[in-house]
Amino acid sequence: MFLNRLIENNQSLVKCAFDLHKEGLILPDTYVLDLDQIVENGKIMKEEADKYGIDLYFMLKQIGRNPEVAKALMDVGFKGAVTVDYKEALCMIDNNIHICNVGHLVQIPNAALARIVAAKPDYITVYSYDKILQINDMASKYHRIQKLLIRLSDEDSNLYSGQEAGFNTKELSSLLDKIEKLENVEFGGITVFPALLFDSDKKEIVPTDNVKAINRGINILNEKGYKDYNINLPSATCKTSMSLIHKLKGNSGEPGHGLTGTTPLHKELAQEEKVAYIYVSEISHNYLDKAYCYGGGHYRRSHMENALVGSNFNNMELDRVAPPSDESIDYHFELEHNHNVSDTVLMAFRTQIFTTRSHVAVVKGISKNKPQVLGIYNAFGEKVGKNW
Repeated sequence: MFLNRLIENNQSLVKCAFDLHKEGLILPDTYVLDLDQIVENGKIMKEEADKYGIDLYFMLKQIGRNPEVAKALMDVGFKGAVTVDYKEALCMIDNNIHICNVGHLVQIPNAALARIVAAKPDYITVYSYDKILQINDMASKYHRIQKLLIRLSDEDSNLYSGQEAGFNTKELSSLLDKIEKLENVEFGGITVFPALLFDSDKKEIVPTDNVKAINRGINILNEKGYKDYNINLPSATCKTSMSLIHKLKGNSGEPGHGLTGTTPLHKELAQEEKVAYIYVSEISHNYLDKAYCYGGGHYRRSHMENALVGSNFNNMELDRVAPPSDESIDYHFELEHNHNVSDTVLMAFRTQIFTTRSHVAVVKGISKNKPQVLGIYNAFGEKVGKNW
């Protein structure tokens, strides 16, 4: 999906990944992250966001909840992380990374609530009153007041399967009255998901129907006299979307794939953010007229298309690649033609590394032609020792 774009704007990463594999420093089924480029992409976005007064919370699940990247983005000036689920929140807490928003798509279970509330996240996103009561009780034990982001979903909202949740705006007014009566939580803002998406026909990022619920929520909040609250508009966050977030009255965004230059917008149109990761495998075997490379890093919405294959970087060949069917385990990826066993295979496609069993190699210095592997991690942000 992104291989041509990667070759076009970050060939140093392609060469680095090839060398790391050939030198045996990484195994197949490893994503190589270009830390320099991620940081540069972050700077580009933050500079644009600052023009509009938009806070940015980095989302790192898609690159394996990586703490090395999180620390580098904190150094750039990001306020902290948005952790889509409690496991990512605990990973960030373990690595002393501040959490700006937690619970957006997955609520915090009771067993993890104490540790996460104690870490003082700026916001906890909620979509059930029962969870609000639990947060209030836990915040009281830590003698603090926790701000809440209210996730809204109306009848005309468009939700992904497995993510159905949210308060209807018809109940927002009464919900706010209930929150006002609680001593250890307070209203902090509203959010939806997704708020923005890339329109492949228009070739631009556009608001989703979910923004209608945001607009209704803003009207209700204005009628009740609320001011200076967070309007969180996530998804497709990158430099190009900042003006749209501002136009829609948003004041916080959550860059994820924008940090690696891998949103659908970046595939279709050249953007300032450049592709900052690559997937590395190797040819395992041939079967009939096809070759098969090691898998493990498949994401069902990856849109895999092409791979570079070869034993010599200057003579690598482009070949078509296909993942296994969704009902099968991704032990291997299929290539259209035969290749030599152990040849390096390089791909770039949309991923969510935290859903894979891949390794993640974080490399700095690629932009200066002095690559240095800072560490190899599993898909959950935990460092792994080299044992091969």
